Amino acid sequence: MHFRLEVRRSLEKQARAAKRNGGLDLYLPMLPRGGIFLMASFIVAEMPIGQGHAVPPQAVIDQLVNEDVPGGTATKVDVAGAPALRRAYRSTLDEEKPSSPGAVQQASLSTRRVEYVLPVADDPGRWISINFSTPGDGDIDSEFTGVLVELFDAVVGTFRWSYE
Repeated sequence: MHFRLEVRRSLEKQARAAKRNGGLDLYLPMLPRGGIFLMASFIVAEMPIGQGHAVPPQAVIDQLVNEDVPGGTATKVDVAGAPALRRAYRSTLDEEKPSSPGAVQQASLSTRRVEYVLPVADDPGRWISINFSTPGDGDIDSEFTGVLVELFDAVVGTFRWSYE
């Protein structure tokens, strides 16, 4: 129960931050599947790259792939027929929690994160990011957590632009 509360607080904090930073959509599993509640989320947000000026997508991706990703990797990928960036890394959220009157307990939650950055098709100067986060089953190196990351990669792999 404590773990679920920490995840919920973390997701609520992420949702507030995403909204402040241009978040467009937040996706959360709401019901357990097969008796398991999947602790995961992904957020789609518009990114301030180019600020309305057409910047060649390949130049942006080349620059981003060369930036340091502490504890992770950055690779060039193709999403919806366009060059994109995929970053994968680990993150730890440390928070101080009151444990009793006058006492504070340190709590930490480790997560696996994956971020895709891609240009908006036919709209030069606009970019989006798709950010995934999961603590998995509590072990960010477990097979289960890896499967959740693979599932997110598969979801992004189905991404297509539509102008209806």
